Amino acid sequence: MNESAKRRAAVLGSPIRHSLSPTLHRAAYTALGLTGWCYDALECHEAALPGFVERLGSEWAGLSLTMPLKRVALTVADEVSALANAVGAANTLILGQRGAPRRAENTDVAGILAALREAGVDQVSAAVVLGAGGTAQAALAALRELGETAPTVLVRNSRATTDLRAAADRLGVTPVISGNLLDGAIPEADVVISTLPPGAADALARQPWVSRPVVLDVVYTPWPTPLAASAITAGCSTVSGLAVLLHQAVAQCELMTGRPAPTAEMRAALEAAVAR
Repeated sequence: MNESAKRRAAVLGSPIRHSLSPTLHRAAYTALGLTGWCYDALECHEAALPGFVERLGSEWAGLSLTMPLKRVALTVADEVSALANAVGAANTLILGQRGAPRRAENTDVAGILAALREAGVDQVSAAVVLGAGGTAQAALAALRELGETAPTVLVRNSRATTDLRAAADRLGVTPVISGNLLDGAIPEADVVISTLPPGAADALARQPWVSRPVVLDVVYTPWPTPLAASAITAGCSTVSGLAVLLHQAVAQCELMTGRPAPTAEMRAALEAAVAR
């Protein structure tokens, strides 16, 4: 690879101005000596994504995709990885040279897996997932890799789980879905993964913890979240969404550049950005 060759990548979503993805990917390019590479954050809504992708030039290596683009991303790809298809969401679009197929990938699963393994979780026998969106679908896939194929999924509206149920069928898992998200204590578990948006899990912080699970909250600012703070007080190990963000970006960087990602340098850049 010509290290000075101009290549572009970006994170797309809405809202996007506070994304930390540029910090991670730019740190990787610097550490890898990819002087011609740049990475930006661009506002993009679902309806605009197809046109945006069609206009991209041959200098584009890939896109990171955040909400609300993870499901529509599947429709703008020429190829969809088996994992992204099973999860029903993609957070990465790999763009080869002109004429090469656009490939949709999902690195959220790798991010959740790596974050849990860093916390010492290698096997899960009982898990609880909070929420039913695209990240919850990725959580089902990650838990399957850790041996949990029948997690409890707590949602606010059990009728709004069509996509989650379809993903579960494709993944070969059988979650127990309950609409009692805010009605009581979180059930006993080894691992609890909150995929809820900021503020949505705050009411659960007032509920008692009936066990001492590892708690992963995908929200990372401000940290600790009320849910994480209550878990810490109860003696639970907690994992910030920053760990997921880091490790999914590591996987994205490798897909886009074709090189091993400099994880240590990316972690250091992330920690420095959060500390500011």
